[in-house]
Amino acid sequence: MKPICSDLRDQYRELDELVSGLTDAIWFQKTPFFSWTIFDEVAHIAFFDQQALLAAEEPDRFKKQADDVVSLLAVSESWPKGTNPMLGVKDPQGLLLLWRDTRSRLIERLQTLSPQDRLPWYGPDMSAKSFATARLMEAWAHSQDVFDSLQKRRSPSSRLRHVAHIGFTTFAWSFFVRGMTPPDPGPRLELRGTEGEIWVWGKEGARDRVIGSAEDFCLVVTQRRNVADTSLSCQGPNAGKWLSIAQAFAGVPQEPPAPGVRLVSYEN
Repeated sequence: MKPICSDLRDQYRELDELVSGLTDAIWFQKTPFFSWTIFDEVAHIAFFDQQALLAAEEPDRFKKQADDVVSLLAVSESWPKGTNPMLGVKDPQGLLLLWRDTRSRLIERLQTLSPQDRLPWYGPDMSAKSFATARLMEAWAHSQDVFDSLQKRRSPSSRLRHVAHIGFTTFAWSFFVRGMTPPDPGPRLELRGTEGEIWVWGKEGARDRVIGSAEDFCLVVTQRRNVADTSLSCQGPNAGKWLSIAQAFAGVPQEPPAPGVRLVSYEN
């Protein structure tokens, strides 16, 4: 668990360093993600890190509380309006202090587990390694919203491989969640990593292929970009269909941004 926990720690740190020096006015600036503010983005990660810690420490209590959270979100106008009040903090510095403590305790707890240990979550149980990887993916995706809001260009890292892995393994889920039958056989994924190396998933002779940069793929499967706004190459009858609905995260089906909506002119 140490390698994935180390990467998770670094992913959290990247966002922390990005927001820690912001003024309160900028903290409450809207991002391109459903008009959530930067505060909402960090609060979302902090809240579900709290839930993740509870799942790792007191799984039975988590299961009971999870039903309450799902019921609350079902009647809330938005996720932030449902979960932000449960954190008990309203100012950015208070939120940062809470999140730093929570994520530190979460990583410490995850490091004591074996990769195969099972943890409850919203939906099926997950292995501890998949659980940590999912937290990294979530932090990476919401961090992208903040980078885009601030018009800051993000430096890709090898942590993208974790996000890409979830993106590939949720191929069938992206169809199931929409009541569709996933194509069989599945696709081949060939991505260019941050050092020019090639990361590969799927069978070599697959009819459907997605080829391109790891960053572009991760942006698409986390619904931070429309596939039309990337340089990804989709080959075969179903590859493009997949990326038009790809959803690497749990929950109800969500629609990706329309072409051009999430394109950013970076200042630096």
